Amino acid sequence: MGDLRTDSRTPAAPASQARGGLRVSALLRMEGVTKRFGGLAAVSGLDLHIDSGELAGLIGPNGAGKTTVFNLLTGVYVPTEGAITFDGRLINGLKPCRIAARGIARTFQNIRLFRELTALDNVKVAAHLRSRAGLAAAIFRTPGLLANDRALDQAARALLARLNLEHAAASRAGDLPYGLQRRLEIARALATEPRLLLLDEPAAGMNPQEKAELMHLIRAIRQDFHLTVLLIEHDMRVVMGICERIYVLDYGEIIAEGTPEQIRRDPRVIAAYLGDEAVHC
Repeated sequence: MGDLRTDSRTPAAPASQARGGLRVSALLRMEGVTKRFGGLAAVSGLDLHIDSGELAGLIGPNGAGKTTVFNLLTGVYVPTEGAITFDGRLINGLKPCRIAARGIARTFQNIRLFRELTALDNVKVAAHLRSRAGLAAAIFRTPGLLANDRALDQAARALLARLNLEHAAASRAGDLPYGLQRRLEIARALATEPRLLLLDEPAAGMNPQEKAELMHLIRAIRQDFHLTVLLIEHDMRVVMGICERIYVLDYGEIIAEGTPEQIRRDPRVIAAYLGDEAVHC
């Protein structure tokens, strides 16, 4: 359904694909996933496979179901039908905190930082997901807890430095410029030590220079943190510039999948979404 890899100029299927086209190395699988709200299917029969280490995009018109997909992947919604597996394990119905602990982190279309906390504390709050300190240690302030706190502080500062935010460590998150808030949200997601990073419109509201810097950042953190990345983005220059494979969603269904060049030329995608922008992206 919309698989564009039959193009005669498409390279041979990678070794990660087994007989029948099933990717044996897929870190994430959504198979036959449907989510209904009353009588409305927000997504329907969704099949999506993301390989380990891949940088993939999910695009489509407003209301196509993209954020619903992210909410399904992170446990905010439970599928009505179908299966979601991560690293070979079913995650349907798990609470968001359990899914985060498995290694899936996300950012949001609308920034959701703790605005009154400092940038450093925003990252430290997220890092506590991986903390091993127990309740007794917290109550009695044991040496182990103090050592753990120091380690969290050092790790959080290192993350801020990696995202060029060290100068903002003591600043209130709500006081930071918009572009830096976007970076801070990525730093906070990275603090949970994810294997799969979901970015929901990371370039929204950015100027061209900020978008160029963001593209470089996403490529760099994918490599440095050994991440798999799936992003939703409306700016086609960003999507086409960094994604290795793109899924196109329309009315809750995948209508195409392929490389940026294949997606740019696909008549269904042009009709449903790209329009004249296909020429320029």
